[in-house]
Amino acid sequence: MSQRLLPQFLSFALVGVLGTAAHFLVLYTLVAQLDLGPVLASSVGAVTGALVNYGLNHRLTFRSRKRHRDALPRFIAVAAGGWLLNGLLMAMLLSRLDIHYLLVQVIVTSLVLVWNFIANRFWTFRESAG
Repeated sequence: MSQRLLPQFLSFALVGVLGTAAHFLVLYTLVAQLDLGPVLASSVGAVTGALVNYGLNHRLTFRSRKRHRDALPRFIAVAAGGWLLNGLLMAMLLSRLDIHYLLVQVIVTSLVLVWNFIANRFWTFRESAG
């Protein structure tokens, strides 16, 4: 199991980069080409990025055989937890550390990445025993 952990984590991180790229591509396209407002465009991009993350992690990173109706709600719950964790950690660290907010965001993003990986590996995409 531990031999698969690092490659699986790296795959998870790479999928996250691809999901982020999809988010930004949709955001840019909707604003620059279709004159949509940036807030709505970003929201559509975020959903697109999340779907890219889900699909690639389901199929490639975790090679899950779970049905989407079982895995997708868990994925959404983990993402919501990561979103909450991001906000809480940002607030906590910014109130206690005297460093630039972007550096704090890098730290927080790293921690949330680990949370998301562990939760998705051991809960979202974990195959049932038996």
